[in-house]
Amino acid sequence: MEYIIKGRKPEAFFRYFEEISAIPRESYHEEKIADYLVNFAKERGLEYYRDEAQNVLIKKPATKGQEHKPTVLFQAHTDMVCEKEPDVEHDFSRDPLDLYIDGKFLRARGTTLGADDGMGVATMLALLDGMVKEHPAYECLFTATEEPGLVGSLKFDYSRISARKMLNLDCGQTTLVLACCAGGMCSDITLPLQTESFEGEAIHICISGLMGGHAGVDINKGRTNANKLMGRLLAALVQTCDARVISLDGGAKEGAIARDCNMYLAVPDSKAATDILTALYKGIEKELSSDDKNCVITVNKVEPFENMTSRDTTIRICGILAGTPNGAFAMNHEMTYLVDYSRNLGVTYTKDNSITFVFYCHALKESQLDANTCELNAIAAMAGASIRHYNRYPGWAFSKDSAIRDAYLNACQDIVGKSGPVVGVHAGLECGVICAAIPGMDAVSVGPNMANGHSPQECLDLDSCEVFCRIIERMLEII
Repeated sequence: MEYIIKGRKPEAFFRYFEEISAIPRESYHEEKIADYLVNFAKERGLEYYRDEAQNVLIKKPATKGQEHKPTVLFQAHTDMVCEKEPDVEHDFSRDPLDLYIDGKFLRARGTTLGADDGMGVATMLALLDGMVKEHPAYECLFTATEEPGLVGSLKFDYSRISARKMLNLDCGQTTLVLACCAGGMCSDITLPLQTESFEGEAIHICISGLMGGHAGVDINKGRTNANKLMGRLLAALVQTCDARVISLDGGAKEGAIARDCNMYLAVPDSKAATDILTALYKGIEKELSSDDKNCVITVNKVEPFENMTSRDTTIRICGILAGTPNGAFAMNHEMTYLVDYSRNLGVTYTKDNSITFVFYCHALKESQLDANTCELNAIAAMAGASIRHYNRYPGWAFSKDSAIRDAYLNACQDIVGKSGPVVGVHAGLECGVICAAIPGMDAVSVGPNMANGHSPQECLDLDSCEVFCRIIERMLEII
C-alpha cells in the first residue's frame, strides 16, 4: 500500500496506523483485524492466542539482560466507532478509511478516524516489532468490541495473563494520566406500534449538523442530542395537533451523542405543523452551543402513508423520547470536574413494527448503575414497552499508590519536562474489567493527543505520537 505519513518517527507506529486504517473494524466485526494480528504474530514467530470473541493476545519475551524486570501488559481495543457525515458515501464493512494530513493532524475524510483506539493498536504493533531495542517481556492484549460496552474484554480468559503492571492505551492526551473510570451499561426500550389509517398529510422532519461526540467524555459539554431534540419537536406537535408518528430513526452508535435524526409524521395540516416547528426552532437555535452552530432542521411535505401509529402509541413514543432524562445527572464529590452519573439516548430506530430506544449509561458507582436500571424499568413500564439491559461492566477505582503510574509520570518529566495531571474519566475503560479479573493489577491509561472521538471531526496530533512513543521507551527503561 502507499503510505501518506512520511518522514515521521517512529516510522513503525505510523506505518501500522495506516495499515490498520485500511482494515474494516466495526464493533462486532473484527474478524479481519484479528486475522491481521495473527498473521503479524506468525510472521515474527511470536506466541499468540485468539479467542472466539476476536480478542488477540501476543507475547514477546524480554531482551537479553531485561529478564529481571516485571512483565508489562499493554492493552488497546481493535474496534472503532463508525460515524460519517450524512452526505459521505462510505461502507465501514468494506471501505478503507480515507486518511489525510491537515497541518499537524491526521484526519479521515467525512468519517471517524479510528484513532480511538487505533493509536493504541499501532503502539503495540510497533513495540512488538522492535521499536524499543531493550525491553522487559511484553503481553499485548488486543480486545474486540469495546465501544458498545467492553464486550470483548468481558469474554477474555485472563488466566493467560501473567503481568501485574498494565498500560491501557486508550487515553487521548500525552502527559495526562487516567487513573480511574466509570462503569457502564446499555439498555434497549422497545415499544410495539399500534397502527391505523389516518386522513391527513405527511411531513418529514430532519435534524442534522450537530457536533455529537463521546457519550461519556462529552456528555457535560452542552452538545445537543438529535434524538432528544426530536422529542422536543414531537412534544410540541402532539400538544397542538393530532400528530401521528410513522417512523423514527436517529443516531448511529449507542456510545455517541446523536448528531442526526429523522422522523416521518402524519398531521392534519402540513403547513400548520411546519409553522409550529419553524417558530419553535427560532428559540431553540439561540440555545445551541457553538459546537452545534451547523445544526439544520428541515421540514418537508411528503406523500401520505397508508398507515401510521395510533394517537395513544404516538403519545407513548413522545413520553419515552421527550420524557426520559438525558445528559449529566451528578458530579463527583472528590474530583469536582468529573461527571459521576449520566445517560445518553444514542440510537432510535423503527423495525418490525416497533420503535427501539437505545440508551448508554455511564456511572462511577455500582449503585448508580442500579438506579439507571430501575429508572428505565419504570419508564418502560409506564409506556407499555419491553426493556433489555446488557453489556454491563464495572468501573475502575482510583488507587493511591501505583508504581506503573509513577514510572510513566517520571518518564513524562524526563522527556517533555512536565507530567500529569492524574485524573479520572467519565467513560468506560477496559481497566475496570481487567483489574476486576486480575486482583493486584497495577494499571494506568495513557496515549498520544487526539480530539473529537466518536465523530467525523476526530483527529490525531502527529507530533504527539512521537513524543508518546519516546515516553513509553523511557518508562520501560526506568520501570
